[in-house]
Amino acid sequence: MSDVVIHAQGLGKRYRIGTRKGRYRYVSLREVLTQGALAPVRRVGRLFRGGRVDETRERHIWALRDLDLELRRGQALGIVGHNGAGKTTLLKLLSRITEPTTGKVELRGRVGSLLEVGTGFHPELTGRENIFLNGAILGMGRQEIANKFDEIVDFAETERFLDTPVKRYSSGMYVRLAFSVAAHLEPDILLVDEVLAVGDAAFQKKCLGRMSDVTSQGRTVLFVSHNLPAITRLCDTAIHVQGGRLVQQGESQQVVSDYLASVTEGGCDAEFEADPDRTMRLRRIRVLDAAGPPPTGRLEMGQPLHVEVEYDVNRSVEAAHVICFVHTADGTNVLGSGDADCQPDRLEVRPVGRYRGRFELPAFLLGEGHYTITVSLSVPFGEVFDRHANVVSFEVEDNTSVRRQWQHNRRPGILGLELPWEYDRYGS
Repeated sequence: MSDVVIHAQGLGKRYRIGTRKGRYRYVSLREVLTQGALAPVRRVGRLFRGGRVDETRERHIWALRDLDLELRRGQALGIVGHNGAGKTTLLKLLSRITEPTTGKVELRGRVGSLLEVGTGFHPELTGRENIFLNGAILGMGRQEIANKFDEIVDFAETERFLDTPVKRYSSGMYVRLAFSVAAHLEPDILLVDEVLAVGDAAFQKKCLGRMSDVTSQGRTVLFVSHNLPAITRLCDTAIHVQGGRLVQQGESQQVVSDYLASVTEGGCDAEFEADPDRTMRLRRIRVLDAAGPPPTGRLEMGQPLHVEVEYDVNRSVEAAHVICFVHTADGTNVLGSGDADCQPDRLEVRPVGRYRGRFELPAFLLGEGHYTITVSLSVPFGEVFDRHANVVSFEVEDNTSVRRQWQHNRRPGILGLELPWEYDRYGS
């Protein structure tokens, strides 16, 4: 018997995004007949006026197209890509929530899915009732659910609220219980979307551990996440989906590295050509550890980092300002640091020349994850001379030996955190 549990061929999904419908209103039979009779006349009139006959036809968009995929029992597949790339659409097709427009999917085994908070839950039912309801949806018998009941509740940590309607649960409680049901009722295939981001860090770690246990038991996991270190740690293979199409499939570390290279301009070290026509122009930006730019872009948690920016001032400018923003993989801005105060009257004049600015990201400031840096050269609240979004990227990797120290030393927030810059003029 073949151990292939998922086989998708030519898979595609098309959605209608047509014209916006107006507000519903009552119409008479005479109006309906009149509009139908006049429709051909209107089409001919538009044709004579240079319009297109089909200009009112509803448009369509392909969320997924021509995707082939084959997974064997016990594989863990990570799925990466931009927002709107088609990742969730793929999981919805595999979980039979929606039917494909083209192609076919063959699944062997029971499928458990967690695609959004509270999937398969009824808000008016209690947590206890929803465990049995969701288990039945997954194809479990009542006795089978009862045998796993205590384990599900212990994992979700919702025992106090079992007899409370889930409509009163927080989003974190919702997702804890939903994931616990999906993971403990022993599906042959487990589909997990970015919904785990709702939980706190401790629960996310527990979920990743549970998914690792599921794969070790010979079951298959498909995992969509912007937490790229989690994908490389949990999944042996990965795919990159872009514009609804599969652009790469292979070993997870390689796919993630290539994906990061596609969304950033230069890894940990990016250089740019000089442009004398600009007042200020970025020349180079680097992320450095103690040994220089890390060749793999991966840095160990707990190590201090330096961000170095080189730029040209081609015409003397007053109130020049260089600022760097650090973003997480999903685009959240976690840190901004500039080389001067944001008060124009307190900023000094930058004479013509070449400059190098540098600031330090202290140890334990950033947790595990993927980060990008955006650089802007401008006058505060005024003209922008040069700007590059997500120009470099790096990953902070987990280190068990320093995690506790990081959790003890990390700052409660970054608001008001001062990261002093050093800069010098070294050319003209």
